[in-house]
Amino acid sequence: MVVGTDMLTEEVPYLGGKTELAFFVEGLRFPDKDFDGLVTINLSLLEPCGKGFPETPIFTDTVVFHISPWIMTPNTLKPVEVYVCSTNDNYTFLKSIKNLVDKCGYKLKICYEYMNRGDRWMQDELEFGYIDSPHHQFPVVLDSPRDGDLQDFPYESILGPDFGYVTRNALNEKVSSLDSFGNLEVSPPVTVNGKSYPLGRIIIGVAFPTATRGRNMTQVVQDFLWAQKVQEPIALYSDWLVVGHVDEFMTFVPAPDRKKFRLLLASPDAGYKVFKSLQKKGHGEAEMFPGKQSLIFGFKNSSPSTTVHILNCIDWNRDVLKKELGLDDEDIIDLPILFKVLEEKTGPRAVAYYPDMVNMIVLGDQLGIPKPFGPKVNGRCALETEVCSLLEPLGLKCTFIDDFAPYHKLLGEVHCGSNVLRERSPFRWWNLEL
Repeated sequence: MVVGTDMLTEEVPYLGGKTELAFFVEGLRFPDKDFDGLVTINLSLLEPCGKGFPETPIFTDTVVFHISPWIMTPNTLKPVEVYVCSTNDNYTFLKSIKNLVDKCGYKLKICYEYMNRGDRWMQDELEFGYIDSPHHQFPVVLDSPRDGDLQDFPYESILGPDFGYVTRNALNEKVSSLDSFGNLEVSPPVTVNGKSYPLGRIIIGVAFPTATRGRNMTQVVQDFLWAQKVQEPIALYSDWLVVGHVDEFMTFVPAPDRKKFRLLLASPDAGYKVFKSLQKKGHGEAEMFPGKQSLIFGFKNSSPSTTVHILNCIDWNRDVLKKELGLDDEDIIDLPILFKVLEEKTGPRAVAYYPDMVNMIVLGDQLGIPKPFGPKVNGRCALETEVCSLLEPLGLKCTFIDDFAPYHKLLGEVHCGSNVLRERSPFRWWNLEL
């Protein structure tokens, strides 16, 4: 006997005495723009009053269920399994990822070419989250509307017993690069002006608020994310980038003190300081991209005004994140990343000049960071030295992974090409006031 949208009422015979009836309830839809996630079930015990008379209610009760929201997992939660693609040109990258994952003791799932069909962007196709109840919880993959050649992987290879699947398809909207899930992140738990976000806050990238022709994440995905309510989203400005993803200029790493994490931001300013310092110390002739000359993009030099524009874009997002996550300057670490500008049909947009070290994979205290191939001083890359000096004092261990040919040249990095399934948060969402 099933009560649902097709049949709203059913009558169950009363068996008398101390007999118990078990009712099972299954949620079939996530909260969304047109559904608040609440389901009301009314129970009535009726007594017959004789032929021709309506039955009299002796007892009535109402139960309200709240369907579990889809909940994202921040970098500070413990990893369970790392996902990555195997392609015909990423063997060395794959080996480096495998070594790092093995060292950490986590599981590794490789999506082979027969399934990925050459689409290596594991982060962009899907986002892992979970659903939770007092008696049960399991992971749920959110499938992006980008639908590249990896599009069958979440449904065919991840969906299964105790592993859910959900997607949102854009109906009347154009899907853009901003619909890839390198453009969907979540912060660790924060408290902002006395308001607690124990599950963190979702972060997406959109066009500048006053732009008329910018790219945006499709409304159907934004509506879904906002409707979950337990991780109130923050919109950043990411459309200044060619690819347009928030993971190109920010990430979070665990820390032992303060708020138990640090926000890492890409900083051209920090990048210029490293190179100026090298120049002053007599290393101005040190070679950039040692051993990689044949792989470098053709780029024109950025003008000072372009550099200021990129700094302004990042600083705009810095201010939004400080306000919306309740951060101080001490909670933020600037990584030395330089950007170059490409002329697009819709105007100039930026890409990372050398591998974008902020686009890293975070596995507990182990970080898999794109190898930047900066100038070598005393046999060591000056950019690697700088990043280690910023992150190692937090107890973090840096492994630099060569993603130059199979990822960086294609405008992506380590994070874009990987994904991490993590344990759920110890905080239970129903303890939040929604």
